[in-house]
Amino acid sequence: MEHGTGGDPSQDPRVADLRTRLETAYTESAAPSERARAKLDSQGKLYVRERIALLFDEGTFVEDGRYANATAQGLPADGVVTGRGEVDGRPAIVVANDPTVKAGSWGARTVEKIIRATEAALREELPLFWFVDSAGARITDQVDLFPGRRGAGRIFHNQVALSGKVPQICCLFGPSAAGGAYIPSFTDVIIMVEGNASMYLGSPRMAEMVVGEKVSLEEMGGARMHCTVSGVGDLLAADDTEAIELARHLFSYLPDTWHDPVPHYETEPPARPLTRDAVPEAESVPFDVHEVIEGLVDDDSFFEIKPLFAPELVVGLGRMEGRTVGIVANNSAVKGGVLFTDSADKASRFIWLCDAYGIPLLYLADVPGFMIGSEVERGGIIRHGAKMVSAVSEATVPQLCVVVRKAYGAGLYAMGGPGFGPEATIALPTARIAVMGPEAAVNAVYANKIAQIEDPQEQAAFVEARRAEYLEDVDLERLAADLVIDAVVEPEDLREEVARRFRYAARRDRHFSTRHRSIPPV
Repeated sequence: MEHGTGGDPSQDPRVADLRTRLETAYTESAAPSERARAKLDSQGKLYVRERIALLFDEGTFVEDGRYANATAQGLPADGVVTGRGEVDGRPAIVVANDPTVKAGSWGARTVEKIIRATEAALREELPLFWFVDSAGARITDQVDLFPGRRGAGRIFHNQVALSGKVPQICCLFGPSAAGGAYIPSFTDVIIMVEGNASMYLGSPRMAEMVVGEKVSLEEMGGARMHCTVSGVGDLLAADDTEAIELARHLFSYLPDTWHDPVPHYETEPPARPLTRDAVPEAESVPFDVHEVIEGLVDDDSFFEIKPLFAPELVVGLGRMEGRTVGIVANNSAVKGGVLFTDSADKASRFIWLCDAYGIPLLYLADVPGFMIGSEVERGGIIRHGAKMVSAVSEATVPQLCVVVRKAYGAGLYAMGGPGFGPEATIALPTARIAVMGPEAAVNAVYANKIAQIEDPQEQAAFVEARRAEYLEDVDLERLAADLVIDAVVEPEDLREEVARRFRYAARRDRHFSTRHRSIPPV
């Protein structure tokens, strides 16, 4: 067979041509154009490959589908980079939109690459990092990417199948628009870059056209709004680099898969020991529960989740003796630590996260109960409260309830109280457990009698006597004697008590109930 006239007969010009075309396609996806780079710089963004280089250990990334849509002009890798590498020596997969390619929009091959990445994560049980920066589907390609069996819907289907099986961590660097906004929502934790990240089902322009609402992008779907108001966002980052650092840090607390143990690190003493001064004895005096948390966990190991959303409840991951624990703590410094619909939502999702990945749960209770009033009733406080109680009930990881101060009404139940099968219910000497606080209880029982006493001094004496009777009825020693409380410890002994009990509970049976599934009151 002849390969043309002249030259080396062992060479085929078609191969040379192919090499040239592949090299051109490779180069086009290796770096942004000057114009695209200028736009990224103006937005304070990193190029997609720079983001991936920050995520993975150097030299470990292997890419799939780099030549997707290579025959089309201006669509290098079809706008998404997928592949795998190692994060601190642990294998993981990444799906990363390239906003310099048609604003990171999806074409048919974009969707196929993402589906293949999720299939690999399912097949090999590999953690998945989502680097989202996308304007959504290309309307011109909608028939090819939207409705079919391997259309965009398959991505969401696979994400749900991955949920609780392997960690899914999302860094949202730019927009996540329309149906694409659901990709972050199906992940475990969403880290949003302030000023750049946004999530919305319809753009402000669409909202004005369809419903007549004039609103800015930041107000409708910006990062700070989602991290403070909607609760869709979990963490707010200053820039791309911080977002990726947070993602790597979070990953260090999580196992590779649902059936693997959490990573183990060297034990470090707390930043400062927990002392009796940390918890005011008077339940009416607010204090920041972060000080208690810092006195329990290894030094500088508390990783708070949703710190800007529903701050009356603190949730996050920490380490005790080098192992991950999940912490759910009422914070009386904010709204008295009362539970609202948002705090119940926040707690439920965090408890599900810990239960999925075998992370023991520590509840630090200082709660007057759930909020009351017409506004919260109309907002579904009963339904949301029931969701939190359901999450506590169904969790099969080791759980410990520590009553730091007050635990009133259903607040005791929501914070893993004795009726929910914790490994133990531990109390500090400042603890008090009751259906309600003494003032409310006396008023509820004796309101008519109090009203009948005209003399103010006599009325005050009557109220104080009834209050003393109530407090005697719920005395902590009596609760311990009646086995409501398993142990009463001083703050300085609490860390060792909790750590020891978690060690002993490591082989706990994880079975809860035989059925297809529960019907959560969400």
